[in-house]
Amino acid sequence: MDKEINQLNDILNKVICGDARNVLREIPSNCVDLVITSPPYYKQREYDGMGIGNEKTVEEYIDNLMKVCRDCVRVIKETGSVVFNIGDKYENGSLLLVPYRFAIEVLKREKVSLVNEVTWVKINPTPRQDQTKLVSSKEPFFIFVKSNKFYFNKNAFMDFLDILRNNKNKKVGKDVGKKYFEVIEKSNLTEEEKRNAKSELIMVINEVKTGKLESFRMKIRGIHSMPYGGQEGGRKTHIEKDGFTIIRIHGNAIKRDIIESPVETIRGNIHPAVYPEFIIQEFLKLLTKKDDIVLDPFIGSGTTGVVAKKMLRKFIGIEINSEYCKYTEERISKIKPDSTLELFI
Repeated sequence: MDKEINQLNDILNKVICGDARNVLREIPSNCVDLVITSPPYYKQREYDGMGIGNEKTVEEYIDNLMKVCRDCVRVIKETGSVVFNIGDKYENGSLLLVPYRFAIEVLKREKVSLVNEVTWVKINPTPRQDQTKLVSSKEPFFIFVKSNKFYFNKNAFMDFLDILRNNKNKKVGKDVGKKYFEVIEKSNLTEEEKRNAKSELIMVINEVKTGKLESFRMKIRGIHSMPYGGQEGGRKTHIEKDGFTIIRIHGNAIKRDIIESPVETIRGNIHPAVYPEFIIQEFLKLLTKKDDIVLDPFIGSGTTGVVAKKMLRKFIGIEINSEYCKYTEERISKIKPDSTLELFI
């Protein structure tokens, strides 16, 4: 155990220059909280002929990725996650569906679950000259876990949406909910149901006025359509039994499996493919805590290390290209640890 701890401490907050397929074997099992990476895409860039991405067939490419993925699954804790971002490729005029072929292969070969496919929607995608194709403007990030104990802070993910919504100065009118009293009176509810409906309505109006709720909706039997097309469920039962139901709206943004962000460029960056800091920030908020260890086996220009350091996480980077290693180390060294990040949007 002491040997493994020493092995881990020796590589924390460092960029290791080498082939991920070899370096990963030296990292102890069950010690990393998150693996997040974007491997070289299949036949998209030359990368000086080194490492993964230059294979002759997509099958060979995926097989090499699986050698990396196997160790990524091994090194994460039971509470950890593995996130892979894979790009697609056209061949003979047809998409190969590389990301999904990879994800299916992971599920076949490894004892993991795929809990989400998060889609990165590019606000400023690269235009295509091919008049027979639409512009590609999205890429998937697959979240794999090896147990049901995985850390998942859903409230922290894209939380700036909640902040923006809550910062809006919404004035609550004095007539809020008034129309529902009129509708209740005109309804076919029994006198007892009307009394209960008015009592509940007064309570929910008070919740809105005191800021506990953003707003609400009320559905009354015989007046409004049944919730969700009349499917079986709690609200339908309430209407049938009580004559009404109240839908409370808390105002928090729905946490969707989509991240919208521009493609990022960094002045002086020598790496041909850089993913945005904002995306890494959101995944680290979702899947890690302060002082957790984040591993990127294809760290490239160092974005994962940069964001991990800003967010007070530890990191391990692996990169096969010595020139990129030097650049990445210099880039990360200039970053000051700070738990208060600027808002990348």
